[in-house]
Amino acid sequence: MEKAISILKKLLFAYIITAVLLMILSFALYKMQLQEGTVQIGIVVIYAVSCFAAGFITGKTEVKKQFLWGLLVGVLYFAVLLAITVLVKHSVEDIMGKGLTTFFICAGSGMLGGMLS
Repeated sequence: MEKAISILKKLLFAYIITAVLLMILSFALYKMQLQEGTVQIGIVVIYAVSCFAAGFITGKTEVKKQFLWGLLVGVLYFAVLLAITVLVKHSVEDIMGKGLTTFFICAGSGMLGGMLS
């Protein structure tokens, strides 16, 4: 139970980072009228940075197999993202193409963060 709460705290940390970075991106979009492609790249970078940070923090707190704990945080981050997308769009079809890429970005960034901790 203690491990689950610890992982949930790291996941919450990742989503706080995501919220802050998305606010910065939206401000940049407002001020600079960024193109759609630039915004999509920014969102992918935000996912990667958030998962990396959560994986890094998780790896620092775990003694063994830090990369697996980082991977777990990245996968859980994606799972929450997927659940929110399904709730909002009421469909899985829209995310099938980008979803796999996003999964690998989240999982890989979390694992890398765990490995480098």
